[in-house]
Amino acid sequence: MTDRNIRVEPVVGRAVEDQEVEIVERKGLGHPDSICDGIAEAVSKALARTYLERFGEVLHYNTDETQLVAGSAAPTFGGGEVLEPIYLLITGRATKKYDGQRIPAETIALRAAREYLAENFPELDFGTDVVVDIKLGEGSGDLQDVFDDEGRRIPMANDTSFGVGHAPLTETEQVVLETERQLNGHYADEHPVVGPDIKVMGKREGDHIDVTVAVAIIDSYVEGYDDYDDAVAGIREFVSDLAADITDREVRVHVNTADDYDEGSIYLTTTGTSAEQGDDGSVGRGNRANGLITPNRSMSMEATSGKNPVNHIGKIYNLLSTQIAESVVAEVDGIREIRIRLLSQIGEPIDDPHVADASLVTEDGVSVGDIEDEVSRIIDRELADVTSITERVIAGELTTF
Repeated sequence: MTDRNIRVEPVVGRAVEDQEVEIVERKGLGHPDSICDGIAEAVSKALARTYLERFGEVLHYNTDETQLVAGSAAPTFGGGEVLEPIYLLITGRATKKYDGQRIPAETIALRAAREYLAENFPELDFGTDVVVDIKLGEGSGDLQDVFDDEGRRIPMANDTSFGVGHAPLTETEQVVLETERQLNGHYADEHPVVGPDIKVMGKREGDHIDVTVAVAIIDSYVEGYDDYDDAVAGIREFVSDLAADITDREVRVHVNTADDYDEGSIYLTTTGTSAEQGDDGSVGRGNRANGLITPNRSMSMEATSGKNPVNHIGKIYNLLSTQIAESVVAEVDGIREIRIRLLSQIGEPIDDPHVADASLVTEDGVSVGDIEDEVSRIIDRELADVTSITERVIAGELTTF
């Protein structure tokens, strides 16, 4: 063990699974906020890889200010049209000159955005349905770092900030997360009528869970109300079956609850996203680093996507705290719930936080004192390996939203 400031204590209050009301939300891949998160992170990874390839190190940049201004469309059964394109503005800072070389940062960003949109939103025509603009200020070049006892480079924290993570996920959290992932995964592959803009809200009262799902239906795949109704019914059945595999609690699934067939008002889209219907977006307004919005849990308000993965605490500590929580639960018996909080001090090494705090709910017969040393050792181990978060982010192994 090192002399890092690690604290382990009991949670104040009840485990989330024991609370009477739990609320969980996830904004899916095609939600305007998630579109911004995804593009900001794609640009971030592209810049980091370019700097590594050219200079052997990641230089200063941040692209976490991406904004989306909604367009408009005229959806109709059999296929409508986009009337005004969606506008995306990628802003931030990037190093454009270093070691005597010029770096085409804005070209790199534009290419990354185009590739991300093409891979994830096939219904959006780049340059016609969606227009992307790049405005990157000049970065400052090198990032500050120090060397540990083994000669490894340890970055210095860019800010006094904190990250927070928890584990394990509750049943409601699992249902919400898997609903969006699977609908936007193999289900959409088999049912292209499902657009990527999927928002899931879970509410548990006691042992009853309501799952409300809003799914953008793509107009070119439905010829009328019967087709639309069949699509909604199929989604409802799929989510009900998925939830039954996760929980024994009673689950009721609601899909596109704002539909009014009598008024001809249904969630029909041309591109599969509400960004064509007046919904704007911004980085950091959606899912936290673990992919969920969880008001029953402690959360950081930091935007994770687009931030520099080398020394930006708003990114690193939110990802690391989640990883630590998951590692502790996997390796230590007797834990029902853990919350990890990591606080940095600007200018201090990121492997040595101002405090690393673990709050536990233990199983009956297990006290925090029984497992405190084991939990502390795992936290200390994960902090010592903090730079692996940077490597995994750049490699695309970790998601940020």
